Amino acid sequence: MTPQPDIFFLPAPGGEQRLCVFHSPAGTPRGRVLYLHPFAEEMNKSRRMVALTCRALADAGYAVLQVDLRGCGDSSADFGDALWADWQDDVRRALDCLDARTAALPHQPHLPIWIWGLRAGALLACGDWGRAVNLLLWQPMTSGKLALQQFLRLKLAAEMASGNSKGLMDQLKAELAAGRPVEIAGYALSAALASGLEAARLQPTGATGRVEWLELSTRDDATLSPVSEQAVQQWRTAGWNVRTHLVQGPGFWASSEIETAPELITRTVEALA
Repeated sequence: MTPQPDIFFLPAPGGEQRLCVFHSPAGTPRGRVLYLHPFAEEMNKSRRMVALTCRALADAGYAVLQVDLRGCGDSSADFGDALWADWQDDVRRALDCLDARTAALPHQPHLPIWIWGLRAGALLACGDWGRAVNLLLWQPMTSGKLALQQFLRLKLAAEMASGNSKGLMDQLKAELAAGRPVEIAGYALSAALASGLEAARLQPTGATGRVEWLELSTRDDATLSPVSEQAVQQWRTAGWNVRTHLVQGPGFWASSEIETAPELITRTVEALA
């Protein structure tokens, strides 16, 4: 039986902390996984689905580390204080923590490392971390600019019912361009974080490895979008071994109720194996 996960706070500069959850592998260790959550409220909507997947991966022999990035969840600071560079530092810190937590595992130096990113978390996963990593991408966003536009549209949708949406998108962009924060769905988005997110790209960096690209759809005849196909080809051209998977299930990160996609869990475990 898989042990209960270990919940702890990882020290960060300035006396801050990052909440972490570590899942020890059951049986023979097969790899190590670092999970990077999506942006803003999508993180909370995804918690149930991610927890179930972490347990399934641990049962299959993977050591899994979850981390709440700076200003998110139960980690230090407010969302409005976080920078994209802070989150990149958190990834490096979490990778070091994963090394330490798995140091005693058999064959530890040879266990593959996977960075698992959901939605905007996939953008964060695509960095040069100074080591060879594989990527597990769930419904990856291909650009931070698109992620920012989708987030700003939440404000637009909220104002449409009152008839106050005219020109709102331009106003929001003008506020951010002037260096002022905007409030979206209860989150204070700083101009600095918006700029860092907007500049992020889902593009290959660092040493080549494997990419398992999984997208969800409720349609039986679903195919990858042209944007996704173009991104996949870019990764393959750069020398990465990319496999794509279309899976039946709901968009749980954006649903009004907490939903799960059981087939995605099964296919994820199979993909890493």
